[in-house]
Amino acid sequence: MKVKDHSVSQETFQLVENKEFGFLETQPKPDLKYLPKYYESEDYISHTDTKRNLFEKLYHLVRNIALRQKLNLINTFSSSSKTLLDFGCGTGDFLETAKQKHWNVTGIEPNEQARRIANTKTNHSVFNTDALQKLKANSFDVITLWHVLEHVPDLEAKLKIFKTLLKPNGTLVIAVPNYKSYDATYYKSFWAAYDVPRHLWHFNKNAISKLMDKYHLKLTTTKPMWFDAFYVSLLSEKYKSGKMNPLKGIWIGLRSNLKAIRSKNASSLIYIIKNQ
Repeated sequence: MKVKDHSVSQETFQLVENKEFGFLETQPKPDLKYLPKYYESEDYISHTDTKRNLFEKLYHLVRNIALRQKLNLINTFSSSSKTLLDFGCGTGDFLETAKQKHWNVTGIEPNEQARRIANTKTNHSVFNTDALQKLKANSFDVITLWHVLEHVPDLEAKLKIFKTLLKPNGTLVIAVPNYKSYDATYYKSFWAAYDVPRHLWHFNKNAISKLMDKYHLKLTTTKPMWFDAFYVSLLSEKYKSGKMNPLKGIWIGLRSNLKAIRSKNASSLIYIIKNQ
């Protein structure tokens, strides 16, 4: 499938299946030194904290609800030390929420602007990607990647590091879009969650399971992210028709969620993965 970068460059990329694991790869992958330019947009809300219009205000309202849900989830995996690493933490809202509930938090964020904002919320607990190599092995109860794994250029190298940093029986929590969802099938190349070339990989449940098995990490549970179907469908409708069509976007998001009740293929999925 050919997919256009609708939000920044207007360039076209291809999605090609990885034969070993079954996920899709964005090709050609941008050179690492040019990759940051594809994030240079005020529309990239997770890096800016902007609330310029109703769409962005709704995004932040939903995000606040999601933050509480994410906290409730990781609380079920905590030990007495409550150590959390949030990789790709953006502007630090999840870390701030966890810190308020007595988690010992560390964040990694490559974007300088987002990292600066995050550090104002976390008492300077957020670092550039290089710091990942300096963290102590077997030191985290929970490592989270909230819509981040699809952005990571060196995918397998990072999984090796996460495996090392987790405590025995620690938990890796990964949230990513699911290209087997109804809204992905409906919108095809206009599906906003393909988000090429910022999204380098596009996952489904089988692909995640195979990938984790390679590093002796065990996928135990998946959970739906119900709000994502609406957000993604609204953006997809804009890409497809050239204008906001909120009623149609909400309808497709609702249909996607209703179908996911039976198929378990929500627009985005949270994968709960245990260190073996």
